[in-house]
Amino acid sequence: MTRPVLYRNPRLIDPASGLDQVGDLLTVGEEIAAMGPGIAAQGVAAEAEIVEAADLVLAPGLVDLRAQVGEPGLEHNETLQTASRSAAAGGITALAALPNTDPVIDDEAGLEFIARRAREVKLVKIFAYGAVTRETAGKEIAEIGLLAEAGAVGFTDGGPIADPALLRRALAYAGGFGQTIFQHPSEPRLAGGVMNAGELATRLGLAGIPGMAEVIMLERDLRLVEMTGGRYHAANISTAESVAVIRRAKQRGLKITCDTAPPYFALTETDVGDYRTFFKLRPPLRGEMDRRAIIEGLADGTIDAIASDHQPHDQDSKRVPFAQAAFGAVGLETLLPLTLELVHKGALPLTRALAALTCIPATILGLKGLGRMTVGGKADLVLFDPDRPWQVEAEKLASKSKNSCFDRRPVQGMVLRTIVDGRTVFSRA
Repeated sequence: MTRPVLYRNPRLIDPASGLDQVGDLLTVGEEIAAMGPGIAAQGVAAEAEIVEAADLVLAPGLVDLRAQVGEPGLEHNETLQTASRSAAAGGITALAALPNTDPVIDDEAGLEFIARRAREVKLVKIFAYGAVTRETAGKEIAEIGLLAEAGAVGFTDGGPIADPALLRRALAYAGGFGQTIFQHPSEPRLAGGVMNAGELATRLGLAGIPGMAEVIMLERDLRLVEMTGGRYHAANISTAESVAVIRRAKQRGLKITCDTAPPYFALTETDVGDYRTFFKLRPPLRGEMDRRAIIEGLADGTIDAIASDHQPHDQDSKRVPFAQAAFGAVGLETLLPLTLELVHKGALPLTRALAALTCIPATILGLKGLGRMTVGGKADLVLFDPDRPWQVEAEKLASKSKNSCFDRRPVQGMVLRTIVDGRTVFSRA
């Protein structure tokens, strides 16, 4: 058993319960043994390690809805070991790995491999999605029932499911097992470009991806949700119209959820600049009005959660002409500080920002007990200084790949310690 640890005088924030107060927190073994004001004075932890945490925030560990972890098959970009180290450095204690690996996670063996490797690495908790279709080919539905029994936290192909008849069957089938389909809404026949469609793309001579590619598929999918009563999550929302569509759907009572990622509220298409391939993302960076709408959607709860959308790529995939470069950027270590930008700018209260990173994604994934900070619960925690400034340096990130679209960006908010099951898996000296 690990030594008890007493965190003295941090600001304790648990968005799930509404807790927000200065106090102490004691961990014993894998669990939170006590928390609240004056615990240190009660002498309940005479043998405990003392962590002085005044002026710091102690919150549930972050739960990342979506990340590419590399293994199996893409170890040149990332491994479970390097992804876990990067996640721990970002305050993430649990993450959901996408299934579009090589081979694809479309059977129980794939899920068992991820679970076994996560146990071997023994850093953060790694769960996995199952593929909706075999080999993510979009033609034949995978064995969703067997995958659900084997521990899949949801089902996605990691890209859009274009066939509406297949998606309809998948929604109905998965719904029977209480499972959610995670869709990346983007009509493939409209999304053949490389950046946001508009004046800038025209000026750069690059093929554009219109925002309507996202909206059209989203509208279609929501009609299928109405038909089937299935559980649906829209990943990586990036446009103002998509926010409006989801807002109206929720007002109609549809049980849907959605997320976005930091690039869509922190950057715009102008950041592509002079063909900067690290800013080539899918969906692409949009315009300023879209960025503002994403922030408004987060503020009013239309957008439920924020994911890292971690997509590591080696240098050979990015240091090529823009049109040939791979889509995606790493994001595990910048997830918290970029979200805190919204807090520092007054767009979100801290409790709401943390909810989008902790209890809400845990609930969406069905991870009971995670993303929460309760006595008797798992000691999965993040200790951070919300005000400490630093500059993102891609080369110093723990990820194996360094393709960050926030390289050299000044940020505010630094993770100091990450705790999983009472064990410190990351500590900043």
